[in-house]
Formats: sequence, structure tokens, C-alpha cells
Amino acid sequence: MLIVAVAWLYVTVLMAFTEPTVIAGIMTFLLYGVLPLGILFYLTGGKRRKRKRAAEAARREQPPTP
Repeated sequence: MLIVAVAWLYVTVLMAFTEPTVIAGIMTFLLYGVLPLGILFYLTGGKRRKRKRAAEAARREQPPTP
């Protein structure tokens, strides 16, 4: 999935370069590139966050070893 994210960022950078102003280019990159990828990574990272929370809870429940 990382290769798809890198490719999408490449496409949005090229789109941003074709915008007539710098501000429009920055907004294109942020709104078409960074924001959707941030949402995608947040949604696909749910299982990873659950496993991390469960591991943290299990670590807290274990008695400390002397």
C-alpha cells in the first residue's frame, strides 16, 4: 500500500506544479494528496492501534518482575 501512497503523492505534486499560483498549488497538494492519504492511513491503522492498546493493557496487568 505504501507504493500506492507514494505514487499518489507523486501525481498530486505534478498536479500542484501545473496550478497557476503557488497558493493554488499548495492547496491542491494538501487537499488532493495529504488529506486523503491521512484519512486512509488512519482508517487502515485501526487494527494496529487495537493491538497496541491490548499489548499495553496486558503489560500493565502483569506483575513487575524483580
